Amino acid sequence: MNWSDESFLLSKNRYSENSLIAELYSKDHGKISGIIFGGTSKKIKNYLQIGNKLHVNYSSKNENRIGYFKIEILNAYSPLYFDHKQKLSCITTATNLIKILTADSQANNKVYDLINNLFLILKDEDWLKRYIFWELELLKLLGYDLELENLVEKDIVENETVYYASSSSEKKYVPNFLIEKDLKVDDVNTLLSGLKLVGDYLDKTILKPNNLNYPNSRLLFINSFK
Repeated sequence: MNWSDESFLLSKNRYSENSLIAELYSKDHGKISGIIFGGTSKKIKNYLQIGNKLHVNYSSKNENRIGYFKIEILNAYSPLYFDHKQKLSCITTATNLIKILTADSQANNKVYDLINNLFLILKDEDWLKRYIFWELELLKLLGYDLELENLVEKDIVENETVYYASSSSEKKYVPNFLIEKDLKVDDVNTLLSGLKLVGDYLDKTILKPNNLNYPNSRLLFINSFK
């Protein structure tokens, strides 16, 4: 089996002294693992940064054996943020979520386009707010739509609008910007509350039922704002 495609690098691990096993999300073939011979060499390793966009030639003798990648750089996105630890951590978190939540060898052009959009979001002044909605869109594309607008109740407290979702055991307040999407948010703690709310949903609804661990990269991302 042989094909060529464009892709984003999701992860990489040393395979031998000179080679890596990499996981890519490709446009027409979805998430694919393969060996990159010479992946530790100076010529290649500098552009094997998580999140970079690559052209890949894939070859495999059969579907039951791991294949091989020959790669070329298309867009070096991650190095743009080497001096911005929060945005770099955001890239790692986003690609890790793609790695954890998507199935092998199942193409989804909407997910691929969403990865492309991530690097447009990072250019924005409101990038953190937009990233939270990026995560919600990813979950929706994978069949886990949170549908907050249908879950929350509205109240007025001290002349301020508040939203909350109630259950038999708790009453959880929802940051207003998750409902009023055009609302400008300047307070980082408010945005982190939204990020944590999405994380709680991710953990309880998707990860734990599938015996998956909460990604440490996302915890590090949240902690980078403290």
